[in-house]
Amino acid sequence: MIELRPFSTLGGANHGWLDAKHHFSFAGYRDAARMGWGALRVWNDDAIQANTGFPPHPHSDMEIITYVRDGAITHQDNLGNRGRTEAGDVQVMSAGTGIQHAEYNLESDTTRIFQIWIIPDGSGGAPTWGSKPFPRGDRSGRFVTLASGMAGDENEALPIRANARVSGLTLAAGESAEYAFGDNRYGYLVPAKGAVDVNGVRVAARDGAAIRDVTTLRVTAIEDAEIVLVDTAP
Repeated sequence: MIELRPFSTLGGANHGWLDAKHHFSFAGYRDAARMGWGALRVWNDDAIQANTGFPPHPHSDMEIITYVRDGAITHQDNLGNRGRTEAGDVQVMSAGTGIQHAEYNLESDTTRIFQIWIIPDGSGGAPTWGSKPFPRGDRSGRFVTLASGMAGDENEALPIRANARVSGLTLAAGESAEYAFGDNRYGYLVPAKGAVDVNGVRVAARDGAAIRDVTTLRVTAIEDAEIVLVDTAP
């Protein structure tokens, strides 16, 4: 089953400095049918204006993955971590027992990100943050693991505390790639750029595709595309 969730149907709000679209219920957007997908709880599509950002605020017991689509985001937190993550790269924050952080666009142009929240397998644990470059060229024609808590991914990806995997893929128009799901898994796919065919379903840029009871996913680019996929336990 692949359920298309067109970008035009997403909730959201424009705060001036932040134009946010929500694939799932978040903040003032509530939809009982979109409270999450497996352990995936939040997928926000955020455009952050230059020299603005999210001021310090707390989180706990959540795995927060930020995929930078355009521009760059600068992170700082009360643990002393600070770092700048550029377009195509990823940062991960395991909130654990609690962390206070800020995310700013210190660039001269708009920064665009996907912010993905995954429910951890357990509560607690010391909070952590990390960032890693993932050159788009290295993902050409194949899924590359960006963040994961699944066995076998330890040397490749940023670690998260959940039975889940976040993957990235770039395809030139006409190219295809496949992804194999384990039993009883949930998938959620969003093209950051470009339209794709996903097992016969056309998914345009920034649409969501909710995937369940699928063994093999075949993604074919209708136009040059950049794709992010989350694979989680129920």
